[in-house]
Amino acid sequence: MSGHSKWSTIKRQKGATDIKRGQTFTKVANALTIAVKLGGSADPDSNPRLRIAMEEAKAVNMPKDNVTRAIDRGMGRLPGQVLEEVIFEGFGPGKAAFLIEAVTDNKLRTLQLVKNLFERSGGNLGGTGSVSYMFGRLGEMRIKSKGRGMQMEMLELIDLGATDVEDFMEENIQKYLVYTEGSELNIMSNKITQVGYEVEEAKLVYKPTTVVEIKDPDVVRKVLDFTQKLEELEDVQKVYANFDIM
Repeated sequence: MSGHSKWSTIKRQKGATDIKRGQTFTKVANALTIAVKLGGSADPDSNPRLRIAMEEAKAVNMPKDNVTRAIDRGMGRLPGQVLEEVIFEGFGPGKAAFLIEAVTDNKLRTLQLVKNLFERSGGNLGGTGSVSYMFGRLGEMRIKSKGRGMQMEMLELIDLGATDVEDFMEENIQKYLVYTEGSELNIMSNKITQVGYEVEEAKLVYKPTTVVEIKDPDVVRKVLDFTQKLEELEDVQKVYANFDIM
């Protein structure tokens, strides 16, 4: 269990900076398509990844027809380029480790775009396994407090099976990031709901196991600029990093 976290006030800069920034329907459509393709089902009840992607589509008010087309594409019912999921790894400014999830119809094109950003930032794109060992694949849930006190609630969440709990404030509301093993995400989410918490979001993430502290203002600017540029690439779905701004 962790104590008070700066995660919210710095917009969770050390962890997943997901597809909410620079959100586009293309990104969400690709997420839906790849979820169906890899999950082998168009039923969100039996395909957790699809359910998460559909929640993302709802959050950005994606038209229902767009959602249906993306799902049909994943099932092979519609013509179009074949999408594949790719993960890139490397070190960016401040020697921070970056893990990038992308969905693309042209792996070489996406590779070159990502590589160029790494090189311009002074970092370097690595091979498979170069930084992924610094991250754990976990289920993450963002939930609201029940108002019973932070210590009591964090202990309750741990007792339910959480592997870690981080607290933060959002618009003066006490909230928590609750972590569990990736395979237990749906089970844990149901447990949390059953004891009265509101689960605002549940998803699979790569959570850093080691953190690089960044204090120099110039390096802070560079690492945030680099992160934003990665997120703005159309093929990029999610960006994970292990830096913490001090």
